[in-house]
Amino acid sequence: MEISCSRCHNPIQEGICYCPTCGLPQLVYPADETPGQPGTEIRNEMRDADSVAWKPAMRTAMILAVPAGLLCSMFSPFAVLGFFLIAATASWVVLLYVRSQSAPWLTTGAGARIGLVTGILGGWIAAATTAITLFVSRFFLHNGKAWDDVWLAVVNQFQSQEQSTPGVDPQQIAKISAGMLSPEGRAGWMLFFLSIVVGVLLVSAVAGGAIGARLLARSRRPGI
Repeated sequence: MEISCSRCHNPIQEGICYCPTCGLPQLVYPADETPGQPGTEIRNEMRDADSVAWKPAMRTAMILAVPAGLLCSMFSPFAVLGFFLIAATASWVVLLYVRSQSAPWLTTGAGARIGLVTGILGGWIAAATTAITLFVSRFFLHNGKAWDDVWLAVVNQFQSQEQSTPGVDPQQIAKISAGMLSPEGRAGWMLFFLSIVVGVLLVSAVAGGAIGARLLARSRRPGI
């Protein structure tokens, strides 16, 4: 007897717990039960696959998120690969968590939640490392003038581009440029930039955790 998957509607052989096409977990009914009364064991397995034991998950996420965050900081040679690194780290956290719990599989939702925690830890470590590096470079290594020159070049480029745009008020451009060159302006723009970086790292980690759980579930599908 064959049934069809509720997601992709492809045929599934009797007794297989996962769709061989899309990987969606399927309810398997024993012979002495009706379709309206799924077995307790199957229900418990699906409930366990969607739950996360946060104490071991947090421990694993912390171990891997700290080095990942350091590698994703602005001044790391691997910063350009930061989004891929944090996604791979989240997938790795999911894999290690499942192995530590001796679980057969994990839902993509649970994997995404683990990825979210990994992204929060890794993203803020990356932001903190970048901020500390800038602070040390300016106030201890006395490289403040070099950073100011870089920012001045950015502001001048912005000003020249805006002034060449028809209908733009030159006084308004000068006011914005002065604000960007002020200490508060530089700090605000850096904070804005770091917030964007943390947000993108967070999204990448959630995606990595979900993908890791999905691939792990497909590789452990019984009967395939």
